[in-house]
Amino acid sequence: SRILENLHKGQFSGELYPVNPKHNSINNRKCYASIDEIGKIVGLAVIATPAATIPNILRQCGDHGIKNAVVISAGFAESGTTGKKLERELLEVAKQYGIHVVGPNSLGIMRPAANLNATFSKNQARPGKLALVSQSGAICTAILDWAEAKHIGFSTVVSIGEATDVG
Repeated sequence: SRILENLHKGQFSGELYPVNPKHNSINNRKCYASIDEIGKIVGLAVIATPAATIPNILRQCGDHGIKNAVVISAGFAESGTTGKKLERELLEVAKQYGIHVVGPNSLGIMRPAANLNATFSKNQARPGKLALVSQSGAICTAILDWAEAKHIGFSTVVSIGEATDVG
């Protein structure tokens, strides 16, 4: 729910479609049981579910024409043999459907000028002209903490995590 809270707190003006088959609402927003129920074009999927569910979720995204995804979830190559296999499957599915994937094991992405904070960070970046791209979400949050005190803004903040697809 932190990601959804950040999108709301950052005043993202696009449509948000929380998907979780276990809930009717999240943070007082209607929640969809599946991508099938949305019935609208979705530009970006932000996925924070157990690693084993990710390849199937990406297939659903591909079936609905979603071409961009951020995978927050951990449990891939960094976790051993099973995770490496899941990560290969994630990449195969992404390539099959032409989906660009940031992550897995990513803090997420921020585009302050678009009021987009699709991260689980407690930070809200100020708008600026400097881009921050890091493998490490911890480094991103440390730099964002420092930048807040110095009144430094960013055009984009991206935590690429495992950088399985987009690096």
